[in-house]
Amino acid sequence: MNLRELVSALNDFAPLSLAESWDNVGLLVEPSPPHTVNTLFLTNDLTEEVMEEAVQKKADLILSYHPPIFAPLKRVTWQSWKERLVVRALEHRVAIYSPHTAYDAVPHGVNNWLTKALGACTSIPLHPSTAPSYPAEGTYRVEFCTDTEHLDTVLSNIKDIQEIFCLTTFPARVEGEEQTRVSLNCSQKALLEVVALLSQNSLLYHKTEILLLQKPLLPHTGMGRLCTLSDPVSLSDIIERIKHHLQLPHIRIAVGMGRTRESPVKTAALCAGSGSSVLKGTKADLYLTGEMSHHDVLDAVSNGISVVLCEHSNTERGFLLELRDTLAIHLQNKINIIVSEKDRDPFQVA
Repeated sequence: MNLRELVSALNDFAPLSLAESWDNVGLLVEPSPPHTVNTLFLTNDLTEEVMEEAVQKKADLILSYHPPIFAPLKRVTWQSWKERLVVRALEHRVAIYSPHTAYDAVPHGVNNWLTKALGACTSIPLHPSTAPSYPAEGTYRVEFCTDTEHLDTVLSNIKDIQEIFCLTTFPARVEGEEQTRVSLNCSQKALLEVVALLSQNSLLYHKTEILLLQKPLLPHTGMGRLCTLSDPVSLSDIIERIKHHLQLPHIRIAVGMGRTRESPVKTAALCAGSGSSVLKGTKADLYLTGEMSHHDVLDAVSNGISVVLCEHSNTERGFLLELRDTLAIHLQNKINIIVSEKDRDPFQVA
């Protein structure tokens, strides 16, 4: 497949608009066109060891779940390992693409895969995603009526305000008089200026309606998951299920205050990777994630919530095997898809 065609298909699989605003997702390194992709190489972390594996396996595109380029690069030299990744990629004409938090949000993504560690359960996003472009630009809609005498002046003043969108006018009849109804969308910042302008004319101000434009939630889409088990099981049983699903001999456990390993678990909140900010404040019997800060663990435990930590990438990497099979279908088996054998979590139990 042509690189651009493949990138478009990957974006359809998981829209980049679902990624967090702080993230760096999409096509990060692009060899000079035309660039044909015969082999797609999947990894959780793109380290130098993994890059050499990708080169040896003649990868044309590396899909790295974590973006290897996050902070801006001021130069591309041989001095730092991330710069060397870019050098090696361009030398060997290997493109690099990262989906990261877009894969966290989609219903068929990383967090959905992680729920399978709990056994039979239903789940909903902890922080649902909203439709990216509905209903229109702007956060607020402002509507008011004015007579012909004031119309040109009002419109002229409004057009001087920044962050005004979708400004429209149409005839209206108010209390038997022919007037013009003005409708506009604007940001929160612009709303303050619009209200200040309209308040200068009491007739306009009292005829003004302000609506908050709320984007609809996307079903089953968003960050984290709150899971309700079909049948409650003990914390010990949940621990064994998690270890089996993630293929880990050891995980870290903090038992909630007033709980034991035999206490039943009915609800679990989870977040692949680093879950502190996503899980914080959620009521559940169990938190499952890769890593949390010491103090956030203490807060959870004091609230009777048990915490299971598996190290950051261990809660993500196993998804790659499922992703390989799902992408093969999505891409109609047009390219060869392989999963890295060198990719691994940097932490080991000594």
